[in-house]
Amino acid sequence: MGFAWPFVLPVLLVVPLLLAGYVWALRRRKRVAVVHPHVALIRAAAPRRAGWKRHAPFGLLLAALACLLAAGARPQVSAQVPVSASSVILALDVSGSMCATDVDPNRLTAAQAAVREFVENQDDRTRIGLVVFSGSAQLAVPPTTERDQLVATIDSLTTGRGTTIGAAILKSVDAIAAIDPDVAPSDVELPEAASGGPGGPGGRYAPEIVVLLTDGANTRGVPPEEAAQVAAARGVRVYPIGFGTTDPTSLVCSAAQLGGSGFDNFGPGLGGGGGAASDPRRRGFLVVDEPTLREVAETTGGRYFAATGAEQLQDVLADLPRQVEVVQRDIEVTVVLAGLAGLFVLLGVGAAARWTTFPG
Repeated sequence: MGFAWPFVLPVLLVVPLLLAGYVWALRRRKRVAVVHPHVALIRAAAPRRAGWKRHAPFGLLLAALACLLAAGARPQVSAQVPVSASSVILALDVSGSMCATDVDPNRLTAAQAAVREFVENQDDRTRIGLVVFSGSAQLAVPPTTERDQLVATIDSLTTGRGTTIGAAILKSVDAIAAIDPDVAPSDVELPEAASGGPGGPGGRYAPEIVVLLTDGANTRGVPPEEAAQVAAARGVRVYPIGFGTTDPTSLVCSAAQLGGSGFDNFGPGLGGGGGAASDPRRRGFLVVDEPTLREVAETTGGRYFAATGAEQLQDVLADLPRQVEVVQRDIEVTVVLAGLAGLFVLLGVGAAARWTTFPG
């Protein structure tokens, strides 16, 4: 057990001082007892009860005081927290390469279906957030237990230009920091001792995780390796999923998935929404950068998964909760001690009413 405010603990010395004062008062009372010639008569008239009963009210009230003072130090216990009781941030790649048709009907449609099923199958207590990224990363849905908004956003995803995997990791860390006070935002500089994961301060992981699905390689912004170091220093684990085959053919997205922008800005080999992705200079952006994703997973304490088809992606997502181990986390138990203090007070009052004789 630890304490968030250990400087309050010295106040607990009041308890043994009160106990010592109580014992001293009892002994002093015996010394000043009046001598009476008819002691046997007094004993016969006095109520019979066990000696400990007359001390029980004071002992219970003293225990209540000790619990309250200990609660003031905000005690914490280390407990195992499963991911089902925490949050998952889904970071989804919506770059133009997600229109590749090597996965039927295209990568984006297959990913939307798999992610939608993953969301609907999660425990009601699990908060799920959604980060989408292409040329930039944005938090589309903050972590929530409401599924309707999340599913609606997944169904309305549109593609963009570029792939910013590193920015998506940082944005996911910030989404976790907004709901977990133990996780610092990505732009906060941590002490040197807290860096160099995996595992955050104290070598512990946050119960929240990031599931990052991408079909390509980082093309701009902060490198994924650097973003992974930021996540690792905060104990945030990233589970990358590389999606798609190594032989992408044409790019075909619906008008809704294109968002009305077409592929005018994607350059040769990606044009027209249905052109061949045959230019060797462009094909590299349509294939998963597995070495980088594996490094991200290793740095943060996560695990890399590969999915070349829609069914395999669904299997990976369905199996993910079993792959995420429970983590140790400090849980504050102040309310428990406060509840015990209240119970001891009630018992003390009841004991006093039951076993104490008042002059009448």
